[in-house]
Amino acid sequence: MAVRVKICGITRSEDLHAACKAGADALGFVFYAGSPRHLSIEQAVLLVAQLPPFVQSVGLFVDAEPAFVEAVLETVPLDLLQFHGNEAPEQCRAFGRPYLKAVRMRAGVDLVKYCADFHDARGLLLDAYVPGVPGGTGERFDWGLIPAGLPKPIVLSGGLNPDNVAQAVQAVRPWAVDVSSGVETAPGIKDAARVAAFVRHAKMNI
Repeated sequence: MAVRVKICGITRSEDLHAACKAGADALGFVFYAGSPRHLSIEQAVLLVAQLPPFVQSVGLFVDAEPAFVEAVLETVPLDLLQFHGNEAPEQCRAFGRPYLKAVRMRAGVDLVKYCADFHDARGLLLDAYVPGVPGGTGERFDWGLIPAGLPKPIVLSGGLNPDNVAQAVQAVRPWAVDVSSGVETAPGIKDAARVAAFVRHAKMNI
């Protein structure tokens, strides 16, 4: 089964089109002011309108006020929400949209409990734990922390790039992989060749 690929932190039209041309299944748009990849609602509207059929739009939020999430959803037609902070299950499901819950991985994290608590999530996105930073760090975590047989699909993130994504897919067998800084020349600026290589290596038969 070919793994799905999400390219996160899209800020420019040319990067959006390069990712779609390369075969990305989903693109991430960041609505967190603390990120260098942060978009305004107006910017996101213009970008999401350019998505071709069957490429999902994913909105990333970090402990956002419900009113802000609602304001985004009133204008930006997001297919999936990604909660990257300390949101409780009831907060994630309050918007009536499919969602992913991000988990910052370190020793002692109980993914089985996360699966139970966020039982209606479409999956868990696993990222590296870096103190004070909710994501997009480019750091890799110990894949051995992921137990076998989890009842929810796993989206693997954290420190992935074109050189290690095939190894990651082989080792973890995730449903999908997620990359941001690993295909950039600068925060929020994607490199089309690296994006294409990442998608190709993620989806190769191994």
